Amino acid sequence: CCARPRIVDVLWLGNLHVGLFPAPSLFLHQIAKEVAKLLEMKAQLGGDEGKHKFVLKTPKGTRDYSPKQMAIRERVFNAIITCFKRHGAEVIDTPVFELKETLTGKYGEDSKLIYDLKDQGGELLSLRYDLTVPFARYLAMNKITNIKRYHIAKVYRRDNPAMTRGRYREFYQCDFDIAGQFDPMIPDAECLKIVHEILSDLQLGDFLIKVNDRRILDGMFAVCGVPDSKFRTICSSVDKLDKMPWEEVRSEMVGEKGLSPEAADHIGEYVQLHGGLDLIEQLLQDPKLSQNKLAKEGLGDMKLLFEYLTLFGITGKISFDLSLARGLDYYTGVIFEAVLLQPENDHVEEPVSVGSVAGGGRYDGLVGMFDPKGRKVPCVGVSIGIERIFSILEQRVEASEEKIRTTETQVLVASAQKKLLEERLKLISELWNAGIKAEVLYKKNPKLLNQLQYCEDTGIPLVAIVGEQELKDGVVKLRVVATREEVNVRRESLVEEIRMRTSRP
Repeated sequence: CCARPRIVDVLWLGNLHVGLFPAPSLFLHQIAKEVAKLLEMKAQLGGDEGKHKFVLKTPKGTRDYSPKQMAIRERVFNAIITCFKRHGAEVIDTPVFELKETLTGKYGEDSKLIYDLKDQGGELLSLRYDLTVPFARYLAMNKITNIKRYHIAKVYRRDNPAMTRGRYREFYQCDFDIAGQFDPMIPDAECLKIVHEILSDLQLGDFLIKVNDRRILDGMFAVCGVPDSKFRTICSSVDKLDKMPWEEVRSEMVGEKGLSPEAADHIGEYVQLHGGLDLIEQLLQDPKLSQNKLAKEGLGDMKLLFEYLTLFGITGKISFDLSLARGLDYYTGVIFEAVLLQPENDHVEEPVSVGSVAGGGRYDGLVGMFDPKGRKVPCVGVSIGIERIFSILEQRVEASEEKIRTTETQVLVASAQKKLLEERLKLISELWNAGIKAEVLYKKNPKLLNQLQYCEDTGIPLVAIVGEQELKDGVVKLRVVATREEVNVRRESLVEEIRMRTSRP
């Protein structure tokens, strides 16, 4: 038997160099054909013209943020973080992806919205869906039984985005949670106070915080004749009442979820009730609900919660609403959701419709799901719907044509004559070293008019002008951009003068 021939074929399209070490004529013929084809293709493509044309866009349900939009976001984040810190919260962070099993079975019907990642070396992973489940995993893993924390980070949902209404596939959540064994309803009341403070501070317009309790809901389902096995799925239907009329929700319960029409009608009598302490008292006397242990517990705690909210002076914005369900499986007690009521906007005819802007509740069993011994850590928390808030504020800024500053520069170092670049750089270095936010134009000999125009365009309030005469006199001419007032300031006093003129009242 003959030894197999060695074949080395090297095709360099640049030089079309073909090296062949010994090959039968058939192979040579085939290679020559392939080379001819490649040459023809290259001629057709004609250099760079054949490069694949692709559309420059962000993936569905995501967006970029311009400096102007980021300035609005930073303002909102600062207001929220200030509030969280005012209430004594610490900050944590967790990975953007978790083990798939960590997230599985925690979100009810919303589990289908979890982004699963491809297997990357033996671990099945998913992008986090919220910040609550990772927080519970963190508590169980580190055996923490008592913490008040906030966490601001991106989460991911395979949702059908409605970006005009602030719904995305990638978005920020701002969470505040209190974990630990405490007396009933005191931490819960503080969470509601935090929502009230943030929404008032951001001046989003009139709002209402709806409150309910999972135990009241479960008790209501029981007395209405809903089988135990259908509690969670019927709860998901009730949760749609803020988006769909009762008739549609009822037909989903009966038609899709197999609930009896009688049970659905009984639920309808309750879920259309909302009010305050009076309604709680009325339900405590309800012949059916008062006989249910869970509902009675929930109503007792709801009464206590309203007493604390009265002390905080915020009951005017709180409504006990039996239609509030919040579809997540892990809630065990009080649940709440803040909605905007016809956000006021004089500049557009259509009101900005964005739905819920905050939500949360009590989840006493979630940490126990992760603990090997099932030890429970009671928790209550709130999540601020930051993207929806941004949508409103961005539309408002656009409508009002308000000028948003995207930098914090206090002063531009300028020169009135040529050949003063060195002096400008010396002065700006002194300012930077003193902690002053300063800029300089990147030109050797910029025109003074261009330098002043730059300040007008970017909102820089002051210009420090160096000139030959000022250098001789040991002063800097400080110009107020808004009023065009100019004053000579001793060089050694410049830092203090800039601080005084740019400090916020």
